[in-house]
Amino acid sequence: MWTCPKCERELISPNQTHYCKKVSMESLFEGKSNELIYIFDYLLAQIVDWEDIAVSTTPNCIVFVHRQTFLVVRPMKKELEVKFYAEFYSEIFPIKKSIAYAGKYVNYIRLSSLEEVTLQVIELIRKSYLLL
Repeated sequence: MWTCPKCERELISPNQTHYCKKVSMESLFEGKSNELIYIFDYLLAQIVDWEDIAVSTTPNCIVFVHRQTFLVVRPMKKELEVKFYAEFYSEIFPIKKSIAYAGKYVNYIRLSSLEEVTLQVIELIRKSYLLL
C-alpha cells in the first residue's frame, strides 16, 4: 500500500488514479440518521479485521480496498447503498441490482436498518473481498 501525501488515502500504488482531497468520514454522515451510522459502524466492525484492507473516503462514499476496491458504501438520505462485486449475476434479495462489469458483476444492496445487515450480506461482501 502507498499513502498519498496530499489526501492521506491509502492506495495500491503511487500511480493509482484517485480523487485527491481530504474528506472526513463524519462529513459523509452529516444530516443522516443515527441508524445509518449504526449500520455503517456494524459493517465496519465486521470487515476491519480482514487482512490488508485500506479504508478511505471520497466526497460521496467510503471505499474499501484489498487488492482492488471490493466494497463501496454510499450514505444516502435514508439508506446506505452498498456496492460489491461477484462472479455471478443475481437480483435475489437482498441484491437490488446486478450489472455486468469487466468479467464480473457489480451488485447493489440498500440498507436502512441494522436488522438488514444479515450474515448473508456479510458473506456477499466477504466473497467480493476474496474475489478482488
